[in-house]
Amino acid sequence: MKKITLLLVLISAVAVAQLPRIKVSENKRFLMTEEGKPFFYMADTGWELFHALDESEADWYFKTRAEQGFNVIQAVALAELDGINTPNAIGELPFRNLEKMRPNPQYFKHVKKLIELADARGLYIALLPTWGDKLYKNSWGTGPEIFNKENAYEYGKWLGLWFRSNDNIIWVLGGDRNPREGTEDVEVWRAMQKGLQEGLGLFETGIYTFHPQPASPGGSSNWFHNDEWLNFNMHQTGHCTDEPAYPKIRHDYNLKPVKPVLDGEPLYEDHPICFNAKERGYSMDRDIRRIMYSNVFVGACGQTYGCHDVWQMFKKGQEGVNGPLRPWKEALEMPMATQIKHLKNLMLSRPYLDRIPDQGLIEGEQVDGNDYVTATRDDSGTYAFIYFPEGKTKNINTRNLKAEKLNIWWYDPRTGASFVIGQMQNFGSFSAVPPSSGKGNDWVLVIDDASKGYPKPGTVAY
Repeated sequence: MKKITLLLVLISAVAVAQLPRIKVSENKRFLMTEEGKPFFYMADTGWELFHALDESEADWYFKTRAEQGFNVIQAVALAELDGINTPNAIGELPFRNLEKMRPNPQYFKHVKKLIELADARGLYIALLPTWGDKLYKNSWGTGPEIFNKENAYEYGKWLGLWFRSNDNIIWVLGGDRNPREGTEDVEVWRAMQKGLQEGLGLFETGIYTFHPQPASPGGSSNWFHNDEWLNFNMHQTGHCTDEPAYPKIRHDYNLKPVKPVLDGEPLYEDHPICFNAKERGYSMDRDIRRIMYSNVFVGACGQTYGCHDVWQMFKKGQEGVNGPLRPWKEALEMPMATQIKHLKNLMLSRPYLDRIPDQGLIEGEQVDGNDYVTATRDDSGTYAFIYFPEGKTKNINTRNLKAEKLNIWWYDPRTGASFVIGQMQNFGSFSAVPPSSGKGNDWVLVIDDASKGYPKPGTVAY
C-alpha cells in the first residue's frame, strides 16, 4: 500500500480533463467554477454506478442525465451492495489483497474510465471513497469493516494519486454513516481526507464534503463544520414525507464560519414512503419538488435528486433493495428526473452569487410544515422568488425590493412554463393568488425590478 510506483502516477495522468475545477464562492455561500461562473449543484445519486455498470451502460446513463440537466453524479468507489466481495461489471474486485489493503488497478481503471466518460458528457462525479459500512457495520449494507486511521490515510493517498488528473471530482467522505460517540470514527474520516489531499498534491487540494445519515440539528456540520478541509456541508434528509427538510438547511446556513450547504440525499422518487409501501405507498414527483424548492429557497447551494430504482441500478431478475418498482433504464425517465432542470434553470436565470433567503417577503406568521412558503432574493433587491408548495394565497411584502415598477410572473415547476401577471407599481405589498391550489399544485412567484430587463423565466405560456 505504501509503495506507490511512478507507473501508477503516469497511468493517472493519461486523461485530459475538460471541465473546470469547482471551488467555493468568495462570499462562502455558493459553489462556482475556477473560471468564476456560478455552479448550481444538481446531482443524481448513482451510488452503485462503478460496481454495477459497464462502460456502455454507464455512458447511456451519463448521456441521459446530462440531457436532463444534471451536472453531478454521486457514486461510491467501494460500493454499498457487497462492494468488497462481489466483482464489478467487468469481473474485478477492488482489492488484490484485502488483508494488506492492496488496491486492484484493474478495478480502479474501470472507475477512472467511467469518470472520464462523465467528464466528456459535462458531468462532475461526487466520489465517495467508500460506503460507510466499510468503517463500521450498521443495520444495512455489507462490510467487512476494513478501515482504521492508518489504512484510511494510505487508501486516501492512493486514491488521490490515482485520480490526480481528474478535475471533475468532488470528494465526499462518509457514505450514509454517522460517526459514533466514544469511537475514533471522526479521526478515521479525517485521516482518509488527509491522505486524499496529500495524494492530490499541493496545488490540487480538491473540494470536500461529508455524506451522513439523517441527523439533527445539522448534517456533516455536527462533526466537521470547523474543519478547514470541509468546503461545504451536506445533509441527508431521509425518505419520509411528514418531516420538512428545509429546517436542516436553514440551520447550517446560519452557522459560523459561513459554508455552503445542500441536501445530498432527500426522499427518492419511486421510494416506499418511510420504508412502508404497504401503508403509505411510494413517493411522487410532487413530494420531491416540495423538498427541493424549499431547501434551495432557504439557502441551499444546490440539490441532489435520487430515484430508488436508479441508485441501486436495479435490473429485472435481481432481488433489489426495499422493493424497487422498475428497471433502472426505465426509471431514468421518472417525472421528477425530467422536471429538475426547471429548478436549476430558474435559479441561474437571475444574478446568483449574491442570493439570500428572505422570509420577510412573506407577511403573516407561518409554522414549519409541508405548506410552508419560502422566499429568496438577491441582496440588492432586484428580484425575488417565492415558492408556494400547495398554492395557498399569501400577502407579499415588497419593501425590500427597491424597484418602482415590478414585473410579476407565475412559474410552473412541473413544466418550466411561466405565466405573465403583468407590471405593477411597487406599493410595498400585494396579495399573491396562485393559479391553482392543493397538494401537487406548487408554484413559484417571480418578482423582478422592471428596469433591469431580466429575461422571462422559463418558457412563456402566455
